[in-house]
Amino acid sequence: MRHLVRLLAVLCLATPALAWEHWGGDPGGSRFSPLKEITPDNVANLIRAWEFRTGDLDRRAPEVMRRTKFQATPLFVEDSLVFCSPFNEVIALDPGTGAQKWRYDPAINTNQRPANRYVCRGVTYWVDDNAPAGAVCRSRIFMGTNDARLIALDAKSGIPCAGFGNGGEVRLEIGMTLEWPGEFQVTSPPMVGRGVIVVGSAIGDNRRVDAPRGVVRAFDARSGAPRWNFDPLRHDGIEAGHANVWAPMSVDETRGLVFLPTTSPSPDFWGGKRPGNNEHANSVVALRIETGELVWSFQTVHHDLWDYDLPAQPTLARIDVSEAMRDVVIQPTKQGFVFVLDRNTGRPVWPVEERAVPQGTADGERPSPTEPFPTHVPTLVPQKISVDDAFDPFPLLGRSCKEQFANARSDGLYTPPSTQGTLLFPFTGGGVNWGGVAFDPLHQILYANVSRAVHLIKLIPREQAIGFNPPPGHDFGRQEGAPFAMSRAVVTSPLGLPCNNPPWGEMVAVDLRGGKILWRSTVGTTEDRAPLGIAFHWGTPLVNGVVVTAGGIVFTGAMDAYLRAFDARTGRELWQGRLPVPGVANPMTYLWKGEQYVVIGAGGHSEAGTTIGDSVVAFRLPRQGEAPSLRSRTIDRPGGRFLGGAISAGLVLAIMVAVAWRWRRARRDRSTKSTV
Repeated sequence: MRHLVRLLAVLCLATPALAWEHWGGDPGGSRFSPLKEITPDNVANLIRAWEFRTGDLDRRAPEVMRRTKFQATPLFVEDSLVFCSPFNEVIALDPGTGAQKWRYDPAINTNQRPANRYVCRGVTYWVDDNAPAGAVCRSRIFMGTNDARLIALDAKSGIPCAGFGNGGEVRLEIGMTLEWPGEFQVTSPPMVGRGVIVVGSAIGDNRRVDAPRGVVRAFDARSGAPRWNFDPLRHDGIEAGHANVWAPMSVDETRGLVFLPTTSPSPDFWGGKRPGNNEHANSVVALRIETGELVWSFQTVHHDLWDYDLPAQPTLARIDVSEAMRDVVIQPTKQGFVFVLDRNTGRPVWPVEERAVPQGTADGERPSPTEPFPTHVPTLVPQKISVDDAFDPFPLLGRSCKEQFANARSDGLYTPPSTQGTLLFPFTGGGVNWGGVAFDPLHQILYANVSRAVHLIKLIPREQAIGFNPPPGHDFGRQEGAPFAMSRAVVTSPLGLPCNNPPWGEMVAVDLRGGKILWRSTVGTTEDRAPLGIAFHWGTPLVNGVVVTAGGIVFTGAMDAYLRAFDARTGRELWQGRLPVPGVANPMTYLWKGEQYVVIGAGGHSEAGTTIGDSVVAFRLPRQGEAPSLRSRTIDRPGGRFLGGAISAGLVLAIMVAVAWRWRRARRDRSTKSTV
């Protein structure tokens, strides 16, 4: 019976998942598709169907492109693939050929230097059931922009919806003067439900105590008129801003709820002016989407000093709990925790313990004595690092990893920042990031990409921060209004490798009901970063997410230039599809004219130092008369370029040796004849 219930749950998801009408596949962000055409038996035969280039690489200045992150996931709506470029151009493509159907350019100012780079993770689709069939803007595309606008377009043509706001757009009122135009932006897609569109924001971190507030704003999806505002942070006796929602949200249309993953208050690494638990920062917050009324809130970090905000979309699912199906919210974190909360009440489905955490902090700081630890689902990444864990293959080349670890404070998870320097592990980009998780409702398995690296956080007394020039590779935050500035850097070896042992990126499969890790699989190689294209299988950081299908495949990109397929049951890597540059975006899949396609944005990630591009690439199974090319099976595989280069170099060397041998032999023969 339970298996039948699960099957019905899958069928209920089938329509939106087939169409991929939402950024996360469905309004709850399950990233599950019921498509079965591609399976573990045939996935190795995938071929490139088409590639579309936005043209940004050719027509924009190199210094502008070096500030981009291509993180968009296309929607499959209105017989089109619709996505946004890092510059908020909305583009619709033919799903079978990749040919452009329409394009809208909001003319973003590229002189504003947005705090979180130029990025647009996706757009939002909505149908106005009150509008007559065939009416312009009955179906709409919504997008938040890097310059703080909310735009509504006709989903069939890309024409702005004249009745929405001012000529199709609403400018977000920030409520205070910005330090520079790029301090405030919108990077993730809005969420819509019951005729209300809800939008979050991304705000520059660690600039000042008195920073912009992280207000979540809601508007009428038809007219653009304001509906409500919600400030997640209670400003009762504290001085702080932020607690914004920069990650994607989720919607339960039936309950009329929108779920917000909130972030840390400002600044991230010293909170002396925001004593207490800072509700509802670092929380999963459920609001009534029509009114903004608070229904419940669950806090994952009480007093954040580590930038451990909630970076991932809350995933809505039905799971087996105590012989019954239960509606839940699954919230992964940077620390590698997985919180599972009752969707109606926000209470943990399994026990969450308050555990004592390290104390002893910088002047004026008052950390929480305890922090919440979920007990049922194992942590997805390690949470403690020591000198013995240092990855130091060449310690004599410079300051060793062991030395860097030994000179910093490291007392485990939630060790407070210090003037000595504190090791932050997992680092602020660790655990699960904005890509979120995928949930297979039939098998009750959660799939997540995770990253492993160590940050060194150092508080800099105010008098020393004046004129401070951070070393290369170090972030510097002034934290104006606090007695300390801060610096942050990934701890690396003299060769630039992370100082913690690999893998640095993994995919993890979790049995939620059983509370156990089923498998781990390393994702990514060093091929696109190492000299000569050497492909060490050490994994790459994985801020992007995955998609899982009923065909038994998990797809993901990584920070090397491949789309990968893994066996959902075993974690075995089955296939790699070469991309023009790394695909640091969430993949998606759809059915078009009986064929299953898998698509990913391949534009690189400037903060991670990858190659930058402007492509969207699609793969499908071969048609009659088609087959994967020899190159795709050899050179276009991890390590193939190094092997090809080594073989070429070997052939050249062999030819040179042969020529030299023949020349010496001919010279010897001539010498012998002359002697005779």
